[in-house]
Amino acid sequence: MTLTVFGDSTSGNCLKVKWILDLLEIDYQWTEIDVRSGETRQAPFLTLNPSGQVPAVRLADGRTLAQSNAILTYFGEGTRLIPKDKFDRARMFEWLFWEQYSHEPYIAVRRFQLAYLKKRPEDLSPHLKERGDAALARMETGLENREWLAGTDLSLADIALAAYTRMAGDGGFELADYPRVCAWVDRVEAALGLDASSRRCVPA
Repeated sequence: MTLTVFGDSTSGNCLKVKWILDLLEIDYQWTEIDVRSGETRQAPFLTLNPSGQVPAVRLADGRTLAQSNAILTYFGEGTRLIPKDKFDRARMFEWLFWEQYSHEPYIAVRRFQLAYLKKRPEDLSPHLKERGDAALARMETGLENREWLAGTDLSLADIALAAYTRMAGDGGFELADYPRVCAWVDRVEAALGLDASSRRCVPA
């Protein structure tokens, strides 16, 4: 059985999984799941992930795993993407937990509502913009005098946070207001080997 990723190509959470598999040169099959049509709430998908969320992966041995950062950790185990230093490794997990609690719920949600649901900015809760900007400001501070979020090299923290940060402009956030974040996005994209045409935040 081939490793299979079930994901929606418009989702940053799914993009994380694609990135790590491509970076580590792990063979996989991608199965596109259309979240907006309700495919994640149908029985075939719910047998893979009862929570009804993408991404989900089915490993070569048939076992399944969900939650993007858990999937990153599974594939990152034993690679340079998880720092060896105990403190740096804990810092990486700190950022991973923070990303799902204080970053994704605002930046990703506002992006989705503006770019895909075509809502007007004035119809959205101002809380989304305020908390999203606070998240970007926290990253700007966290990147002071350092190139990566945890340790001295690209880690799972960078992969996880770059996915939606690079798309923040789609949600009405001005990445140019956060020069360290913008430069960091460019470093992550380069480290992942992304094609120049797909890169989002090349600093001036």
